[in-house]
Amino acid sequence: MIIAGEVSGDLLGAELSTELKKIDGKLNIVGVGGDRMNLAGVEIIYHINKLAFLGFAEVIKHIPFIRKVQNDLIEIIKEKNIKNIILIDYPGFNLNFAKKVKQLGVKIIYYVSPQVWAWGSGRIKRIKNLVRKMFIVFPFEEKLYRDAGVDVEFVGHPLLERIDKYDFLPKEKFFKMYELNPGKEILLILPGSRSHEVEKIFPAAMEAALKLSKEFNLQVAVAGASGIDEKLFKKIPGSDDYKLIKDHTYELMKYSKFGIIKSGTSTLEAGLFGLPMVIVYKTSLLTYFIGKNLVNLKNIGMANIISGEKVVPELIQDKVNPDSIYNESKKILSDNSLYDSIKSKLLEIHKKLGEKGAVKKTAESIYSLINEG
Repeated sequence: MIIAGEVSGDLLGAELSTELKKIDGKLNIVGVGGDRMNLAGVEIIYHINKLAFLGFAEVIKHIPFIRKVQNDLIEIIKEKNIKNIILIDYPGFNLNFAKKVKQLGVKIIYYVSPQVWAWGSGRIKRIKNLVRKMFIVFPFEEKLYRDAGVDVEFVGHPLLERIDKYDFLPKEKFFKMYELNPGKEILLILPGSRSHEVEKIFPAAMEAALKLSKEFNLQVAVAGASGIDEKLFKKIPGSDDYKLIKDHTYELMKYSKFGIIKSGTSTLEAGLFGLPMVIVYKTSLLTYFIGKNLVNLKNIGMANIISGEKVVPELIQDKVNPDSIYNESKKILSDNSLYDSIKSKLLEIHKKLGEKGAVKKTAESIYSLINEG
């Protein structure tokens, strides 16, 4: 069983399932995931679009449903006599679920660590008691787990190979396909993959972007997640002044001049493309205040965390407003030396994420693990 509760996890789960089935075509994989995992041959019990909760307040409202999902999965584990469970990130759900299924005698394997370095040592202790082995994608996580006595393996980050293998549309063809102006560079907005993220982030980002586009002769493009209703974007005034583009986020990152990007994996992807950006993050007040007291981090954006410094600005909660986004973006766009310095530092991220071949390496290690006595 593989459990991935969000879009990024679905992609990781699909890649991992594909590699596992290359090793052993008879493997039967079930679980929680999305369309990509389904295409990779995973029997989907619950789709991720039913589990797209963000933050403490949102989770509390859905506790009865979460319990139902977990109970249903436990029944399937018993019914199918499942011996191995791979948990992918999504710690709020997965660590709670791991505690429930540990007593069933299954091996619990974790791929892509929860951000224990942000949440403190409590989760590492829980992981040590629950997880057979942890497969990590960031090198700095290895010492944390080893010091805590957790069996851990650094496999490298799958993004490196994913981007390397990606079949990019040529710039001219991409611009023509979406009726983009070849005489203007792109200002990219990436407001998140969940509806409530778009609702909280997109209006302010859009207002700032339209102002910046006029001042710096840019055209605005919005990367829309496939599962989000386009009506959410069309509610915003000025919706005729930008292009909404789905399923071509890597082209947008590669061909854009600047980005206004929601905190998450996207900031790391944009960093690997060397795209100067402003990172934005906004959630419910309750989630924010609880998180603020629990999280121990100088930076929240993965591009900055991996770089070890605040390479690009981070705007959180009340600072996600048109004026702040405009002002921080303008500082970078109006200063060529600052812009070039940021681009150069972001491109250094690549060297810090290990070698290519992370997914194949992970699949081989997991297959060996599940076949141990």
